[in-house]
Amino acid sequence: MDFRYTPEQERFREQIRGFLAEHVSEELRHEIATSGHSPGPLGKQFLRLLGERGWLGIGWPREYGGQGRSMIEQTIFYHELDLQDIHYGNLTITSLAMALMKLASEEQRQDYLPRILSGELEICLGYTEPGAGSDLAGITTRALRDGDEYVINGQKVFTTGAHYASHIWLLARSEPDAPRHKGLSVFIFPLATPGVTVRPIFTMEGIRTNEVFLDDVRVPAAAMIGTPGSGFYTAAVALDYERVFMGKYTKLRRNLDALVRECRQVVDGSAPPIDDPVVRDRLVGLHLDVERLRLLCLKSAWMIDQGRVPNAEASAQKVLASELEQRLADEGMRILGPRGQLEYGSPHVPAHGHLAQSWLLSPMLRFGGGANEIQRDIIAQRGLGLPRA
Repeated sequence: MDFRYTPEQERFREQIRGFLAEHVSEELRHEIATSGHSPGPLGKQFLRLLGERGWLGIGWPREYGGQGRSMIEQTIFYHELDLQDIHYGNLTITSLAMALMKLASEEQRQDYLPRILSGELEICLGYTEPGAGSDLAGITTRALRDGDEYVINGQKVFTTGAHYASHIWLLARSEPDAPRHKGLSVFIFPLATPGVTVRPIFTMEGIRTNEVFLDDVRVPAAAMIGTPGSGFYTAAVALDYERVFMGKYTKLRRNLDALVRECRQVVDGSAPPIDDPVVRDRLVGLHLDVERLRLLCLKSAWMIDQGRVPNAEASAQKVLASELEQRLADEGMRILGPRGQLEYGSPHVPAHGHLAQSWLLSPMLRFGGGANEIQRDIIAQRGLGLPRA
């Protein structure tokens, strides 16, 4: 593949930038900076605007209402919005919609996909449980058949977005007598369904995630994606797409560029940090790794354009991105000292507070979307052909 953007793709990127320059207000920027990564009223309004303008389905096939562009162009779109922390439906668009196109029935596609494209329908992930984190086969939430419905009981934890999403993509055990990996099914249903309770959990960075309790929640059998017992495969496909788009390089490039600018500044009359050869060496190392991640992002997008689902590549991208974010944040704190810990709102904050925010957020990214230790197993077995340990 050619890692360079074509002239048409460069013009497309400039078109996106022009659209954002025209429509992203200072009020929206302030809401984004103070919202704790949850879209506020202006963020939700902007999501609908993106839907109305046809931006959300840039890389979707035309038969599902998309523009039929390449996944490279879809990736360019995501990256430009990420630079400004714009909410665009994220996992709903980047992961779950892709899995629906691949695995859902035609009736389900016709129901869900147009509403996703309009910005009306947004989905959160109901995977993790108190006793089953990265081991999805260990979940205990039950979905038992009762006529034309399933009755769901259980609990999910760290369900990011459950406080603003309209629907949940839930993994539950529907075949209790089947082997662990073969007894699971995926359901999509509204969070407003009776019996669903959402309670907040806040991370140290201020991001809200949630507990979700399910007490005799009745959903139609038609809410199941795929066939009974196929949920582990369904979730695995969605997770491959999720890791591809979790591992984006754009914010890391932005934060690194901001750190380099700060390193050129003279503070309190002392020499700028960039004059220190050790600092320069560390910055160069970070630059090389950000560039490696950029190329891996483009390779994954190219694979999707070829009709393939990145698997070991998605895991490699996720590991590199999450651990690089931690390294970059650690270097920022080390180089800038106490000043690097200032957050948005301080008149002396460096890099608009992005480095401090990243430093608090990065530990969560190493297990969000699947713990990095498990990703390394996937890379070894599916990418390198090594035997199971």
